[in-house]
Amino acid sequence: MQRNIIIASDHAALELKAALAGWLREGGHAVDDLGPHDGASVDYPDYGYRLAQAVAGSDAIGIALCGSGIGISIAVNRHPGCRAALVNEPLSAALAREHNDANVIALGARLVGVEMAKACVAAFLATEFGGERHARRVGKLGAPVLGD
Repeated sequence: MQRNIIIASDHAALELKAALAGWLREGGHAVDDLGPHDGASVDYPDYGYRLAQAVAGSDAIGIALCGSGIGISIAVNRHPGCRAALVNEPLSAALAREHNDANVIALGARLVGVEMAKACVAAFLATEFGGERHARRVGKLGAPVLGD
């Protein structure tokens, strides 16, 4: 099934971003690469925020990449319309979709290789949200009740 995919990174993940974007396009997916497009040092929050704005309220799946995946996932999760999951292997990627209805997958270019990143993205794209009991929990993510 063809998906609309929005991808962004920082300078540390430029090569992984290019590899994933090419692989996804070869697989028939529509890929919108939000940058960066050269090796100049950039700030991951800028690209995380840009990706989050593009993904929120759309049917697109986001792929957020930085050196560790941590910083850009935090940036994406600042947007109330995004649920970014930082993963390092395919089972976590699938569970992020099935249980958490994640719409963005985050990966660390310094922590996972290209083939593992592809496996994570493939699992993420192949998995649908489980709904039912998970929907109640996901709903609470957008309306936290703090306290006791």
